[in-house]
Amino acid sequence: MTNLVERVYGWLSFVPRISLRNLLEIAIITFLVYEILVWIKNTRAWTLLKGIVVILGFTVFAYVLRLDTILWIISNFAFVATTALIIIFQPELRKALEELGSQNLISGILSFDDRKINSEFTERTVNEIVKATFEMAKVKTGALMVIERDVSLREIERTGIEINGLISSQLLINIFEHNTPLHDGAVVLSGNRVIAATCYLPLSDNMGISKDLGTRHRAAVGISEVSDSLTVVVSEETGRVSVAESGMLTKVSDSEDLKKVLSVMVGRGETANKRFKIWKGRSRNERKTGK
Repeated sequence: MTNLVERVYGWLSFVPRISLRNLLEIAIITFLVYEILVWIKNTRAWTLLKGIVVILGFTVFAYVLRLDTILWIISNFAFVATTALIIIFQPELRKALEELGSQNLISGILSFDDRKINSEFTERTVNEIVKATFEMAKVKTGALMVIERDVSLREIERTGIEINGLISSQLLINIFEHNTPLHDGAVVLSGNRVIAATCYLPLSDNMGISKDLGTRHRAAVGISEVSDSLTVVVSEETGRVSVAESGMLTKVSDSEDLKKVLSVMVGRGETANKRFKIWKGRSRNERKTGK
C-alpha cells in the first residue's frame, strides 16, 4: 500500500500546478473559441470551414508521405489565401465585431442558441406548408418559402421583418396575399416557426435557368447554391409549384409529391433536441407547461 501511495505522489509530481491565472486564461480562451465557432456557424464561413478542414487533412497526408512539391505549393499559397479570405469575409467579420461589442458577455457565455432545439419540423408543419402552397397555386399567388436546415440563414433573416410565429397555412397565405405589406420577398422557415418575412435572397448566376422563369425562381436557386436550404416557389404567372435544392430547380406536380420532398426533413429537429438536452435540461416549452 505504501509503495502504491509513493507511486501516485511520484506521478503527481510531474503534473504542472494550475494557478488562478491559468484558470483565467483557460476561461478567456474558451469564451473566444466559443464565440468564433458561433460566428462561423451563423455565416457562410461554416461551409468554408469544412473546406479548410479537408485542405488541412490533405496537408497532413502530404506531410506524412513527404510530398515536398505539394507542401511547397501549400506553404507559398497559405499567406495569399489568408489575405483573400479576410477580404472576402470582410462584411461578416465586421458584423461579428459589432455583435461582440454590443452583447452582454455573461449572457453570451451562459446562453445557448435554442431556436432549433425547441422547435421541430413535424408532419403537422409539412401539412400546413403543403396546404398553403397549393391554395396559393390555385389562385396564382406568388410565394417564396425558404426552409432552413443545418446552414444558418441569419444573414438572410436580417434583411427582412421578424415574425417568429408558428407555421400555419393561414399565416403563410396572409403573408403572400397581394397588396399586403409582407407579400414581397421571401419568408424564412426554421423548425415549426416562420422566422422572418420580406427577406432578400441572392440571385443565381446560372445561365441554364429558363428565361421563362422570373426573379423569384432565380432567387430560390440562388439561396440553394449558398446554403443547404430547401425552397418552395409558387409562380405568380402560372401557379406552378417548384422546389429549389442544391442549385437545382424541380417542378412539383401535386401535393403528394411536395409532401414526400418535405417529409425527408421530419425528425431533424428531434435529433437536435436530444443532442442538446444535456446542456439545456428541459426545453423552454417544457418549462412553460410545467408552470
